[in-house]
Amino acid sequence: MNDFLPFTRPSIDEETIHEVAAVLRSGWLTSGPQVQAFEAALSAYCGGRAVRTFSSGTAALEVALRLAKVGAGDTVVTTPLTWVATANVILEVGATPVFVDVDPATRNIDLDQLAARITPKTKAIIPVDLAGLPVDRDRLYAMAGQHNLRVIEDAAQSFGATWQGQKIGTSFGGGRDFVAFSFHANKNLTTGEGGALALPDDVDVALCERLRLQGVRRFADGGMDVDVLGGKFNLTDIAATLGLGQLKRLDEFTARRRALAQRYFANIDPALGLQLPLADFANSNWHMFQVLLPEGVDRGAFIAAMKTEGIGIGVHYPALHLFSLYRALGFKAGDFPHAERIGATTVTLPLFPAMQDADVDRVCAALAKILSRS
Repeated sequence: MNDFLPFTRPSIDEETIHEVAAVLRSGWLTSGPQVQAFEAALSAYCGGRAVRTFSSGTAALEVALRLAKVGAGDTVVTTPLTWVATANVILEVGATPVFVDVDPATRNIDLDQLAARITPKTKAIIPVDLAGLPVDRDRLYAMAGQHNLRVIEDAAQSFGATWQGQKIGTSFGGGRDFVAFSFHANKNLTTGEGGALALPDDVDVALCERLRLQGVRRFADGGMDVDVLGGKFNLTDIAATLGLGQLKRLDEFTARRRALAQRYFANIDPALGLQLPLADFANSNWHMFQVLLPEGVDRGAFIAAMKTEGIGIGVHYPALHLFSLYRALGFKAGDFPHAERIGATTVTLPLFPAMQDADVDRVCAALAKILSRS
């Protein structure tokens, strides 16, 4: 029996483990010099703009909304095909999410439908780069500029991706855009748990830092004040050390993911009826390799059969407007048919840098075995 192949697994090298051990021995575990070093490295990666780290990508999104002054009475346009955090943070700040169906090819927000969902109450757009495939930044920012809207990029899945040769995280919005990253354990760069926010030129970085840590403002004489309602969103030095080690290998990780994705395209039998993702090898970081099951295939039975073959399968993501929380807000089945179809049939195949070519071949063989009898 082959070892179990999960749909993802982080790659942590011995040098990084050694550096984490040194932090543990140092006695400084929470936010400190390693966080500062990680933020400086992220800033360099993002073209020199200010970057601040957070305990999660969700926290980064929430603080971005607060910095953009989004609140009660405002609406924020986003996609229903994403991890639920993207919409939850809109509710968290008191605003209302407005969903736009996805493009069936890219599975990202359909920019052809976006303008029709913008109203005088719209304050911002949160696009999501599903599975690491970037939303068309040229069209997105042209539309945002036309309507004078803030863009808060949910780039949780697209660290290491590019758009037309420019890194996601650098500014596409003339210095007015936010970019939120996630460094969760399943991401292309992981800190275990964590995230980061690349800040616009016109945002007060000190305010961002206060929102990150209880709203506290400190003074040279040791005194302090709290003038805004902040959260507890800071990253630890332990996590930042992991991130620094991961960042050194990002290009290597991305190249390996790309090669594995290419092997999937070459080896999956078209006769199986799977709908493959868009084959974008110029921009995507191949965070996930998602396929849509053929009509009539029971997803639960498929996942169970793959597990029997020793292969883990993920589901990313159900259409979130069908969750009970969002149904209670008035959303219903049929509102966004493309997102619903994709959400009901999508499965995530194993894809991570430590995989061997033979692992892809094994997955493809299991697909053929299981789907040919469905």
